[in-house]
Amino acid sequence: MPEDSVVPAFILLQTSTPPSNPLMSVLPLVLMFAIMYFLLIMPMQRQRKKTSAMLSALKNGDVVQTSGGLIGSIVSLADDVVVIRVKPDNVKLQVARTAVSGVVGAEEKK
Repeated sequence: MPEDSVVPAFILLQTSTPPSNPLMSVLPLVLMFAIMYFLLIMPMQRQRKKTSAMLSALKNGDVVQTSGGLIGSIVSLADDVVVIRVKPDNVKLQVARTAVSGVVGAEEKK
């Protein structure tokens, strides 16, 4: 390149940029994962623990609601089967323990 030629300023600016820090390129991904963990994963784990504790604390006589919307009182419990009595005809139904979505009136007892 002859000394007389003029180099445009934008070429000098493009070549004079310092190398980027590799930590700064990974930081947004780490922050996104942390946000997803605190907003999605952690609340789901808490809910799963709460449901598991509720299912293990079931006992005869509890009034429960199934995921299908049936409300009845527990007559007997087995490992993974719950027999509930549904009113008005006192029909006994066998449902899976995991089908129980909650204990009716549990908030009032607390």
